[in-house]
Amino acid sequence: MGIVVVEVCDSNLMNTINIEEIIESEYPEVAVLISDCLNFCGLCRVAPYTMVNGKRVHGKTPEEALEKIRKAIDEELAFYQ
Repeated sequence: MGIVVVEVCDSNLMNTINIEEIIESEYPEVAVLISDCLNFCGLCRVAPYTMVNGKRVHGKTPEEALEKIRKAIDEELAFYQ
């Protein structure tokens, strides 16, 4: 398990890109977990989002959300440096 955890709902628009492979290849200290449901009912259909160490990160498109996820990961990792 990584020191940063990115959680993705299986029904979310983030799954239109291979977020698990992208993030884990860029950040070896990050674990991406795909869950059946993150209990933000309805948000999955409205906007691509993930949870980064328990904080919701979202964007208008999966690509925009991915950039925000990278920024959130960098901020979390800065704490450990």
